[in-house]
Amino acid sequence: MAITLVVGALGVVFDTTIISVALNDLTQDLDAPLSTIQWVGTGYMLAVFLTIPLAGWAQSRIGGRRLWITALGGFLVCSSLSALAWNAGSLIVFRLGQGLAGGIMMPLMYTLLMQAAKGRDIGKVMAVITVPTALGPVLGPVLGGLILHLADWRWLFVVNIPFCLLRIRLARRELPDDRPAPGRPRARLDVVGLLLLSPGSAALLYGLSRVDGTTGFADVRVLVPLLAGLALIGGFTVRALTRDTGALVDVRMFRHRSVAGSSTLLFLGGISLFGSMMLLPLYFQSVRGATPLGAGLLLIPQGVGALAARGLAGRYMDRVGPRAVALVAFAFVAVSTVPFAFVTADTSELLLMAALFVRGVALGAAMIAPMGAAFVGLAHEEIPDAGMITRVAQQIGGAVGVAVLLVVLQRNIGAAHTPSALATGFGHAFWWAAALTACAVPLCLLLPGLPEPAAPADDTAENSENTGATAR
Repeated sequence: MAITLVVGALGVVFDTTIISVALNDLTQDLDAPLSTIQWVGTGYMLAVFLTIPLAGWAQSRIGGRRLWITALGGFLVCSSLSALAWNAGSLIVFRLGQGLAGGIMMPLMYTLLMQAAKGRDIGKVMAVITVPTALGPVLGPVLGGLILHLADWRWLFVVNIPFCLLRIRLARRELPDDRPAPGRPRARLDVVGLLLLSPGSAALLYGLSRVDGTTGFADVRVLVPLLAGLALIGGFTVRALTRDTGALVDVRMFRHRSVAGSSTLLFLGGISLFGSMMLLPLYFQSVRGATPLGAGLLLIPQGVGALAARGLAGRYMDRVGPRAVALVAFAFVAVSTVPFAFVTADTSELLLMAALFVRGVALGAAMIAPMGAAFVGLAHEEIPDAGMITRVAQQIGGAVGVAVLLVVLQRNIGAAHTPSALATGFGHAFWWAAALTACAVPLCLLLPGLPEPAAPADDTAENSENTGATAR
């Protein structure tokens, strides 16, 4: 079941980053300006945010297996149409369809695996779930560069077709049929909540994506969607708190220390992961003159490190608890980012790749611990809400990280043209990345530690009651 879900989610994560290396080809082949072509990527991310809140409701209506296969089918159709796009507008529309399907699949993967685990071996489960997150940002640009080296941009979408067919076959065979029982009351869709939360999240992300280094957050194109998004999300929060049941997302989940602490750390972890993933390829290309494919290949050690950390971090999380693992991991992410603050145009590539490997190990563990901690002590029906909340927190953190570090970078490189001057500007941006990551270290104390073992059962009613309380 884990393999089936991870293989299915890999396509969604890769499509988030694989298109980044094709922007130049798309502007030429589709005869459109970069300001239009960038919506091929931005539109995809906005569409993902529109449907993330729907995953829990849709699962309760038709079951996780049917929902997963339906979303995969939608992703397959839109991938095929993207490969046949005849202009920039059609490609953007078909990418929006891909994003709508992908937004359902990512939180659903978390929910199905955590529900199947029933609270057991959360560290091992998270080591599996985080495979797409670890591989996507690193291998996506590499695969995109390789495909463009061998063929044109349409093959970025054609390759999805056979893999989607394989994923659908795996899902039909491996996922349990969890359709709601006949006659069971059907969950009603919180339409008003959907109209507040989904556009609010998308507007927030759109505003962050419009940040540039000249005007920063003061530009009206940034402020208007940011304020609109915050107002809509605030309205949804107030409305959800006044409803006893039926809210699209149960914001009362933040009363759980595990959910509140995990969401905060995943927000800061998103800043470190996605913000630095914007800086590193730019550094290799702008300062060292690497090609897009070359820059992607230089980032492989970080992905290898993140994969290597999964099993180790998962085992230690089950042994010592998520708090200790997160504390060590975030500290190492901050420390391993510091060497990049001293980069020059002549810094040894071997040294940089070694630092990237260490950073990848720490980053992999830093993602696993808070993700797993979010589900500690939750009831079966609370897992979908926790999965959506943590997913949104990480993605918004990533958007904030990219926006903030982009402003810092552009204001420090200014009119610099020489490699040494550019390297100095990148150094300042990496200092900011290290500092933002360091802010997460004390917040790791919010995560739960190792759960205390339940007291042994006893024949007396009093001891039985105490045992149940300890287990809960």
